[in-house]
Amino acid sequence: MKQKQTFKKAVLGVLLIAAIVILMIQSAVPGIPAHAKEQADEYRNRVFTKKLYQNTKKIGFGSDKVQTADDSKTVKKVYRLLAGMELKEQKNPAEEMKTGFDTLVIYKKDGTKKTFFLEGNELRTGKKCYKIIKNNPLNSIYKVYGMEQDYNKDTNKDKDTDNENAVVKAVYPKTSPYPDEQDYTKADGTFDSQGYSKAYDAWYEDVSGRLKITGYADGLDGFMTKSIPQFLSGAAEENRVYSPVNVYMALGMLAELTDGSSRQQILDLLGSSDMKSLRQQAADLWNANYRSDTVVTSVLANSIWMNENVRFNKSALQSLAEHYYASSFQGEMGSDQFNQALQEWLNEQTGGLLKEQVSTEKLNPQTVMALASAVYFRARWHHEFLKENTKQDLFHAKSGDITCDFMKKDQTHDGYYWGEKFSAVSQKLEGSGSVWFLLPDEKVTADELLKDSEAMEFLVKTDKNSWKNQKDAVINLAVPKFDVTSRFGLKEGLEELGVTDVFQPETSDFSPMTEDDRALYVSKADHAARAAVDEEGITAAAYTVIGIEATAALVPEDEIDFVLNRPFIFAVTGTDGLPLFTGIVNQP
Repeated sequence: MKQKQTFKKAVLGVLLIAAIVILMIQSAVPGIPAHAKEQADEYRNRVFTKKLYQNTKKIGFGSDKVQTADDSKTVKKVYRLLAGMELKEQKNPAEEMKTGFDTLVIYKKDGTKKTFFLEGNELRTGKKCYKIIKNNPLNSIYKVYGMEQDYNKDTNKDKDTDNENAVVKAVYPKTSPYPDEQDYTKADGTFDSQGYSKAYDAWYEDVSGRLKITGYADGLDGFMTKSIPQFLSGAAEENRVYSPVNVYMALGMLAELTDGSSRQQILDLLGSSDMKSLRQQAADLWNANYRSDTVVTSVLANSIWMNENVRFNKSALQSLAEHYYASSFQGEMGSDQFNQALQEWLNEQTGGLLKEQVSTEKLNPQTVMALASAVYFRARWHHEFLKENTKQDLFHAKSGDITCDFMKKDQTHDGYYWGEKFSAVSQKLEGSGSVWFLLPDEKVTADELLKDSEAMEFLVKTDKNSWKNQKDAVINLAVPKFDVTSRFGLKEGLEELGVTDVFQPETSDFSPMTEDDRALYVSKADHAARAAVDEEGITAAAYTVIGIEATAALVPEDEIDFVLNRPFIFAVTGTDGLPLFTGIVNQP
């Protein structure tokens, strides 16, 4: 009996307390309980939901360059960190984020993606903004991705410790190294074939994964066939080297900063219908050509250099970071320190191959912003030339004969290609593409070949196996060792190709970049490139700096002597077959 009375008293007490609480809540917010209203503003797992996780294929993350992870273990670990956040929607967020943001990309299984930007304790996606009120995961995510830099709550502080002007530093994806057989040869001379195969499979999987990127080369042939003759022709007796991929990336970044007819002229030249397709193509082009292993180094690097006294629209910088993997720097424009920082960046990204040209690149105090794009490529021949076979011979230059070293390979079975005015062979690169040599027919100059539509069609064709005029033959190849460098302005050539508005303050439109009311225009557009070929392989580099200121031959015999002893054209292709470098050798 006593126990029943005690139980009744407890029940009555609970009911009384509940009634008092309900009365208090109803009086505080008529119609909506106070705790329910507070929870309605919180989004614990309503952004990174279970449904979204089940549709996630991979997750990209980075302070500038997005580094993706697609293995299920890593994806699950990162997603748990994201889902563990407690978020509160911000009704009236600040208009803009600072430049020191982190980018997070959820790649879905249906091919779409969702992009988030994180800055301090703030998360943004589309037009929505949330405050991270608990469990900020950035430090942990950096560690999962193995990144050296740590998330810093003071987002005004530079993340690039190597350059005090850095706002955001590019983080390149990690790649599997090409295995060296010596590393798998034991002290007793036996070979660890199982270990070597495992390392090789990891390398091959990494490379083949990039080759699966499709569609990004669509439309590039138009830009290539227009720009290659434009910038290689008229060199007289000088050598000239031009990187179409490098200039493409620089113009793509310029399109991000322009609008109206200024932007449309660039899109027309690049062969893109709109900015969305251009952004996707630029990002895929970068990833498809990125290699950094012991066999091949191929890096497309981009950066933005900003005047510290000018306010920039952060959305444009965000797009450059996400789609062009561009680092950004800000400082005193025209100062020795800022010019030195630019030169050091260019030298680093081009492997020091263009030090003389880089030393002349300076930005004056009137420069509002500069775009810098660089490409570096190094690869060994699949079958090297033997140094003992290198012999001196004559090269018939326009001004007269020159004696130089010719690398030679005799009696090699390979593909031979030809057109109405040229013939061509290639040399395969280890783990990468090829170097193609186009030799004009007798009495046809290299400049004439640059104007020949068939020759240009062959030069930019990614699948040479589908070329109509080809055969297997025994090739006796002789290639002069050459190291050619050139530096020239792009302005005149771009204007002839239809990009004119950006060079005139009266017609240029840089509204996406800044709200500065001064008239802005492109004041400089420099391009420098170098390509060196020897018995071991090829090393090449190029950079572009854009400154923006205010104010049927007969079928040959089966055995062919292919001797490049007169001015000729060459092209270096990546694994995908796209020409990374093209050049004309008038005198080796």
